[in-house]
Amino acid sequence: MIIAIVLVFGVLLGIFRVVFTEKTKKPKRIAHILIRDTVLSALLHFGVMHYIIGTDNIYSAAAHKDGNYVLINCLVCLAVCVVYFLVALLLPKLRFLEKAEPKNKKGTRAVKILSTVFFALGILALTGTFWGIESFGDLTADQMIINLLSPTEGTDPGVYISVIEGPVLGTALFTALFSLFAFSDCVIVKGRNLNKKTLFPLLARRIVSGVMAGVCFIGSFAFGISQFQLVDLYKSYVHKSPFIEENFVDPNSVNITFPEKKRNLIFIYLESMENTFLSKELGGFCEENLIPHLYELSKEGISFSDRKDTLGGFHESTGSGWSVAAMVNMGTGLPMKVPNKQNRYGQENNFLPGATALGDILHGQGYEQTVMFGASAGFGGLNHYYRSHGDFTIIDYDEAKKRDYIPFYYKEFWGYEDDKLYEFAKDEITRLSEGDKPFHFVMETADTHAPDGYLSKKAPRPYKDKYANAIRYSQEETYNFVRWIQEQPFYENTTIFIIGDHLSMANDFFEKIDGIDDYNRSCFNLILNAAPGLENTAKEKLFEREYAPFDVFPTVLASIGVTIEGDRLGIGTNLFSDRPTVFEEFGTYYVDTELVKGSMFYNQNILAKPDKHDKHDKHK
Repeated sequence: MIIAIVLVFGVLLGIFRVVFTEKTKKPKRIAHILIRDTVLSALLHFGVMHYIIGTDNIYSAAAHKDGNYVLINCLVCLAVCVVYFLVALLLPKLRFLEKAEPKNKKGTRAVKILSTVFFALGILALTGTFWGIESFGDLTADQMIINLLSPTEGTDPGVYISVIEGPVLGTALFTALFSLFAFSDCVIVKGRNLNKKTLFPLLARRIVSGVMAGVCFIGSFAFGISQFQLVDLYKSYVHKSPFIEENFVDPNSVNITFPEKKRNLIFIYLESMENTFLSKELGGFCEENLIPHLYELSKEGISFSDRKDTLGGFHESTGSGWSVAAMVNMGTGLPMKVPNKQNRYGQENNFLPGATALGDILHGQGYEQTVMFGASAGFGGLNHYYRSHGDFTIIDYDEAKKRDYIPFYYKEFWGYEDDKLYEFAKDEITRLSEGDKPFHFVMETADTHAPDGYLSKKAPRPYKDKYANAIRYSQEETYNFVRWIQEQPFYENTTIFIIGDHLSMANDFFEKIDGIDDYNRSCFNLILNAAPGLENTAKEKLFEREYAPFDVFPTVLASIGVTIEGDRLGIGTNLFSDRPTVFEEFGTYYVDTELVKGSMFYNQNILAKPDKHDKHDKHK
């Protein structure tokens, strides 16, 4: 509806221009004016709405609860068209502007086109970089490449809208304005007749437009290369490191011993949940504690901290900064690296076929396993990961529709809300607990996803900031879910592992916090009802730890009473053990630097399925 209104105003503007400002009535010229004025006025309108007024979802009236949104668009569009018409009417009357005839029409036209193309590419790179930073935070090259090569089904529609309102609108608008300058044949003159002097000739216009295009192109791509760490991507292809191979422990090559009575495991990934959301006096960096319920739960369990005596957690390592990569790190003890020709992550039975994951080990021990998402598991190929590494039952957004948990056409945010997810999870856990096998249940929340989260209709709104409200409500729902689990008869023999999957990408939220750049952000982690004996873990093992997401793999096994020969799996270390992590042994900077580089071992043995012994031969 909004687009139709804007186009109607644009056509009317073109008609007024033809009637009142154009002397020629040639059909070709009239068609040119109508098309140009309609397109340009529409771009200007949406530019004003988005960049000046600061409106999101500018193309959809339904997305705005304000009943005056259509009227506001009409008024803005009218104002844009009036200003546009007045400028078009007055420009030809300015005494210092004259139209000149280029000497070399073909050469001049080629310069105009090339300048516009390079300017457009530069603006696309610039707006695309800003969009990536705003939407995904410190987006790294490996994340960008992996996501481009992985399935994107189930993506929040808001992501596509933000692309259109960001890079697409920005590129079209600024390129259109630049083309008006580059293609114009007007010159600036002083005086008239015999005393006339040309101050800004066509050659100067072509030089200026060429320089502008060149600076925009080179500067924008340099900025993008820096922000997306493309030099690191280059290193991953050119520079090789033996680090993974030298520190890798194959889970199939060491003894992994389970207790006689196997414990159930409930693993809860909390989207973007950070310790940063704690108040400053509790070790966070917010003025008010946004996660009071999680803080209360933390007093009842085990948490590994990078700090001296307050809640802390892990820091993102190379190849772990987004949800799919976090799950891979925590499930396999390995970083998620840029795929080669042998693996694209989105293919069935080809998602890290050489890795032995947590799901593989528990499946080999007779566990029944389920993973639940409120989004589609097809995003990033997670359906292939969980099916090929543990034969999980996958209950995602698509499966929820098939099971009539939600109406077929229902869609909120990435799929459906977390409060619904927790209710469905209760039913599935109850079903698992009634079986005769130990169970492993995994779930991931989504309502705290960038850029500003999602607020359920049930969510209170104590803060002005939407993301703060989403965080507060999400952690309360987690707390209520955990309390429900603790009331169930199976809880006595069940360990709950709660962890933030990665640092939040909600840049707008963090930009409002003064001094955040000097604060070491870390992800929340908590183990409840760990295996007997672990509740007395020495303080030196819990605090001032340097560890990464890949250390979760052996640690979660240890939390359910499993003993691991050597206390390392993949390149991850059991945090309950006396063995230092690779971060503690070699230094965080060194390890991350090495993990950026390519690994022939990873390519040949993890991304591809090596010819070696069967899995689980030493898992007892």
